[in-house]
Amino acid sequence: MKIALTKKQPWKKWTAIASFTVLMAYAGYSVSGKATKSIALSQLSFQTVVQGNLDIYANAYGEFASAKERLLTAPALGKVSEILVRPGTKVTPNTVILHLSNPKLVQEVNAANGQLAQQLAQREAFKYEQQSERLNYQGRIADIEAEIEKAQLELSVNKNLMDLGVSSKIELQRAKLAVKQESKKLGFENKKYKQFIEMQGYQLTQRDITIKQQRAQVSLLEQQLDDMKVKAGIKGSLQTLEIELGQSVQLGQSLAKVGSDEELIARLRLPQNQADQIDINAPVLIDTQKGIIKAHITRIESVVSNGSVLAEAVIDEALTSNARPALSISAQVFVQHQQGVSYIEQVPGLRPRSKQSLFVRDTNNTLIQRDITFGELSKNKLIITSGLTAGEQLVSSDTQSYNKYQQLLIIE
Repeated sequence: MKIALTKKQPWKKWTAIASFTVLMAYAGYSVSGKATKSIALSQLSFQTVVQGNLDIYANAYGEFASAKERLLTAPALGKVSEILVRPGTKVTPNTVILHLSNPKLVQEVNAANGQLAQQLAQREAFKYEQQSERLNYQGRIADIEAEIEKAQLELSVNKNLMDLGVSSKIELQRAKLAVKQESKKLGFENKKYKQFIEMQGYQLTQRDITIKQQRAQVSLLEQQLDDMKVKAGIKGSLQTLEIELGQSVQLGQSLAKVGSDEELIARLRLPQNQADQIDINAPVLIDTQKGIIKAHITRIESVVSNGSVLAEAVIDEALTSNARPALSISAQVFVQHQQGVSYIEQVPGLRPRSKQSLFVRDTNNTLIQRDITFGELSKNKLIITSGLTAGEQLVSSDTQSYNKYQQLLIIE
């Protein structure tokens, strides 16, 4: 039997191998991301790079606080008998916040007033006693002066009789001695009277000092008693109340805190990496959601907490209608002025102080993926430190699904 053999056709084998190779190469090329992908222009939005001078502002957050605060403390031992005002209420300096009761303090005030009245009465009595003593001194002085006149009269008579030869010489000497003794007695009495007047003045001064001290004690106790009606002391609002009705309090214990409403400051948390570049008196723009208020930095703390530094700013303009203590605010704090800076408008997806791979529009109507480094964000202006030049256009729309391609072809 004769077996017929078919002739091999090698060209079919090579055709199949070539087709498989081309298919695998295209698949590999597509997977490797080297292929050119097309994207419609209508799906894209762009940001053009601008170059110019730019004021750098740091973003800060914080809240308003009272520029004036007053801590109310207990003026003496007592018990809270009445609470008249609750936190959040508007107050004036004379607004009574609460009443404290202390019966012992009332007794001390009454006792001090009684002692003062007694001292005043004793002073008046002492003054009349001294007036009587002065009259006694003046009476004795008058008696001595009368005796002197009598002795002088006798002396004169004895002189006349001596001239007539009637009186003896010894009588004349006795009359002279009497005048001399009474004159000395008058001098001593006048000196004693003068010393008495001086001593009386010192005694009255001493009593006046005692009365003055007692008046001060009475005034202090009465002030303590009046302070048991705890008043706000300043205009503003009651911020905290730290006691309850019926609670006993100690001298100096904290009762409440009052803060001003119209005089506010801003307490801001500055980014740690920018705080050391911000100067005292740096301008601040505060956003209260109802307007922008100008302010300036007055104090910057050196302690870093949770990546931020606390600063205070004084308000330079009228407050907005919603401004109040503890209101959350955002602010822009001036850092420095830079010249010849490249920047774009901030859009979602672009991160300050980062390096990102983004698409840039080329002159050949293509998008080229490029590494771009961003700097600070200032008032919605994002600074470009490298990767772009002025006039270039950056794709600002979402192109994450095309990140595996190095370039994209724009289709009209």
